[in-house]
Amino acid sequence: MLKLYGGLRSRASIVQWYLEELGIPYDFVLLDMQAGEHRKSDFLAINPMGKVPAIVDGDFQLWESGAILLYLAEKYGGMPVSLPERSVITQWVLFANATLGVGIFVESSRDREMPKLLSPLNAILGSQPFLLGDEFSVADVAVGSILAYIPMMLPVDLSDYPAVVDYIQRMGDRPAFQKTIGKRSA
Repeated sequence: MLKLYGGLRSRASIVQWYLEELGIPYDFVLLDMQAGEHRKSDFLAINPMGKVPAIVDGDFQLWESGAILLYLAEKYGGMPVSLPERSVITQWVLFANATLGVGIFVESSRDREMPKLLSPLNAILGSQPFLLGDEFSVADVAVGSILAYIPMMLPVDLSDYPAVVDYIQRMGDRPAFQKTIGKRSA
C-alpha cells in the first residue's frame, strides 16, 4: 500500500486530498516535525532534503507535492494521453507551487502579486467551473489547495475576485477536501 509521509499542518494534506479524490488506499505516516523525525536516517533515505510530503509506492519513492500529484494523476488515470493536454496540467501544478503560493504567501510581494495572479484566475473561473473546463482535475487540487489556504491563513480581502471566492467554496465543499484540508480550518 502507498505510504504518504507528512507532518501536522504540512503540504501532505494536499496529496491526501488528491488520494481521497481518487479513492486510492494509503497509509499516512505522521512525522513529529518538532521532534525532528524528518531529519532521522530512516526518513532521509526517502527524502534526503528532510521535507514532507514524500511517498513510498512499492519500491518507488518521491517527494515534492507537485511531483507527487503528477505521479498519482499519471498512475491512476487522471492524465490525458496527449502531450499538450498533459503539459497544460503540469503547467497548472507548477504554477500553484512556484508562482501562486509564493505570490500569495510571501508577505513582501503579496500586495504587488495578488492582483496579477487572482485577476486572471477570476476571469478563468468566471467562465468555467474548473481550471481545465467542466471537469475537476489534479490541476484543481494543486491550485485549489493554495487558494483555499488564503482565507484560512491570511487576513486579505478577496471581494474583488468573486469567481475565485466561489471556486474556493466549491473546492471546500468536496467530501475529499473536507476529510483532509478541511480539517485544518475546523
